[in-house]
Amino acid sequence: MADLIYLIPLFPLAGVVINGILMRGRGEKLIGTIGSLTVFASFVASALAFRELIQLDPEARIMTNVVFPWISSGALQIPIAFQFDPLSAVMCLTVSGVAFLIHVYSIGYMHGEYGYRRYFTYLNLFVFAMLMLVLGNNFVVMFVGWEGVGLCSYLLIGYWYEKKSASDAGKKAFIVNRIGDFGFLLAMFLIFWHFGSLEFEGVKAQVAGQHGSAVITVATLLLFLGATGKSAQIPLYMWLPDAMEGPTPVSALIHAATMVTAGVYMVARTNFLFALAPVSMGVVATVGAITAFYAATIGFAQNDIKRVLAYSTISQLGYMFLAVGVGAFAAGIFHLMTHAFFKALLFMAAGSVMHALAGELDMRKMGGLRSKMPATFLTFFLATLAISGIPGLSGFFSKDEILWTAFSNTRGHLLLYAIGLVTAGMTAFYMFRAVFMTFFGKPRDEHLFEHAHESPKVMTIPLWILAFLAIVGGYVGVPKILGGMNRFEHFLHPVFAQGNHVIEASAAHAAHHSHSIELGLMALSVIVALIGIAAAYFMYMKKPESPARFAERFPVLYKTVYNKYYWDEWNDALVVRPVKWSSTNFLWGFFDNILIDGSVNGVAWLARWFGGQFRKLQSGYVFTYALSILVGAVVIFGAVFWFIGL
Repeated sequence: MADLIYLIPLFPLAGVVINGILMRGRGEKLIGTIGSLTVFASFVASALAFRELIQLDPEARIMTNVVFPWISSGALQIPIAFQFDPLSAVMCLTVSGVAFLIHVYSIGYMHGEYGYRRYFTYLNLFVFAMLMLVLGNNFVVMFVGWEGVGLCSYLLIGYWYEKKSASDAGKKAFIVNRIGDFGFLLAMFLIFWHFGSLEFEGVKAQVAGQHGSAVITVATLLLFLGATGKSAQIPLYMWLPDAMEGPTPVSALIHAATMVTAGVYMVARTNFLFALAPVSMGVVATVGAITAFYAATIGFAQNDIKRVLAYSTISQLGYMFLAVGVGAFAAGIFHLMTHAFFKALLFMAAGSVMHALAGELDMRKMGGLRSKMPATFLTFFLATLAISGIPGLSGFFSKDEILWTAFSNTRGHLLLYAIGLVTAGMTAFYMFRAVFMTFFGKPRDEHLFEHAHESPKVMTIPLWILAFLAIVGGYVGVPKILGGMNRFEHFLHPVFAQGNHVIEASAAHAAHHSHSIELGLMALSVIVALIGIAAAYFMYMKKPESPARFAERFPVLYKTVYNKYYWDEWNDALVVRPVKWSSTNFLWGFFDNILIDGSVNGVAWLARWFGGQFRKLQSGYVFTYALSILVGAVVIFGAVFWFIGL
């Protein structure tokens, strides 16, 4: 498989070509089957490569496939080359596996939609770009995939381009991500200038045994700027909630398997650089913790079921950055994987609700749907338990690992741990709020409730598979304190060995915590989650009038949170309008219209003016020409005699 790694991204690309070019006029079933099977083939190829990888010695688990030389200019030698190691293996299996289920689900969800073939072509292209990103063995190939997922997000978020809000959301995602991508580009230039290489293994070999430097700090901060754009962290998070304008399966793909996980993966991939930059690590952890808390508060007051899940994603991504920021790279990737299972399930179950309610998103119009949609309810409920960190489900193991490392690692901080702990309770609250408002109580809209129905099997079977993964997915990382071996962390250790070595060396004087403290903190996180669930039950089941009373008692607080802290309004006032004004009045009005166009038009005007003056000499009358010749001769002879006289 070492020589066939290129097949992993090639299969989805084949789906792009087949559906995009050859399937014009074909039926939906054939188009959906081809789109799904090509991604499944990618999953099979990833599984075969994974089987071969684990047969190697742990320190030798890396397979490189150089497909062909690409860019060759002096010292800059960039091939199209792929790297399959434990980290990329986890990502390939997660991306292709979850994406396959989303493709199958889409066959039923997108039935009858205009542009069905275009949808599956874009979806395959999305998977191809993400696999290029995670398999690239150098920064440039990663950047190709990085830009590819940005393009696909624009195409799919704005899938219903006739709808202004959808096209605006696509443009917003595209523009905000370009800001982060500028940071990524600058980081690549700086890394090549300093190390003379853009291959991950080449740079890793050069920094081995080194101490941090200003160049590495600046480069990692620029890389993190790129990550904040792709993974929707403060301040570049504002595009992700608007991305809900796209079809729900697209939301599931963006939030679970592609796009937003790219930033976390990139930081984990370049752990050998970040570990040498304590300032950058501190920034990553702090931004992640603040984003996790901030987004969770917004989830309290949202009534659009997809937007609740969108802010949940931003919050959970903050958890992942908190993990990698304190040096727990494996824990961050562990949560990325488990989050892919339950977040894809949450979005797809929400899509099932929308499918049953003619596209309705407002939870205030729902209620009592568990009796009409038992499969959707149960799978959504299991995913909610997982994201809330209830013991026995996948989210418990990965989230607890992050909280523990934030508490015990010297690069962590008690305040970061406290923020993460409180956010865990908030997550349980707003997620069970969504459960109670959607599936429990009395129907709030009888007309919608009467027409509600369970989704077809092509949609519910992927839900059950993801529900199974949301339950068992965390058992690959059971910590030693619970009798496990944390096989997931052990598997990823060779990838993070260099970064972990630097961090462990800096933590040589760290206090040793007893098992009782770890178990106590684990129990505390569960108690906090249960408190959040109990609060949601009290407010939305026992005392359903209490949310309205709270809003009346604290109107300013409620409106602030409901309006997302007016972030879009502030952004519009401080960034968008000034940029538009300067673009219109200075860049176009003065620089382009007056300076550039004025210079070009001025030269043309002068040429025309001189031409107009000289053309008067060409009257067409013979006597005028004779007079001109006579006058010219007199002038010439006069000048000659004058010079002779001198």
